[in-house]
Amino acid sequence: MITTQITDSPISAKELSKALKSDAAGAVVLFSGDVRDNDGDRAVKTLTYEIHPSAPQVIDELAGRVAAKHEILGMAVAHRFGEIAIGESAFVAVVTAKHRAPAFAACQEIVDLVKDELPIWKHQVFVDGSSEWVNSA
Repeated sequence: MITTQITDSPISAKELSKALKSDAAGAVVLFSGDVRDNDGDRAVKTLTYEIHPSAPQVIDELAGRVAAKHEILGMAVAHRFGEIAIGESAFVAVVTAKHRAPAFAACQEIVDLVKDELPIWKHQVFVDGSSEWVNSA
């Protein structure tokens, strides 16, 4: 089972993992990209993600591409947009497989591809009043 989601609602890594639960899976690998209160040496006040309308189709294609390359049982990938509070998950990937090697490899690959190819832009506002746009997830 492969599921993808682009949402403005909170993402639950626990719920995504639970949805992929299988007695056949010996490995569950989870990545949660959470909003932190800093970037380099600057304190982050707020963070907002803006998406391109093609983002849902792109994340589907990326997940399908990765799943086809690895012996996995399931994959769930979710990315938020809009303003996201410090400490909340912005991006979650969960992969299940019979064995750990393909689960780790597929999770690493989907995280890297989403960071590189998903059309999403991050806007950070810092405590000092400065801000920046970053073209990555």
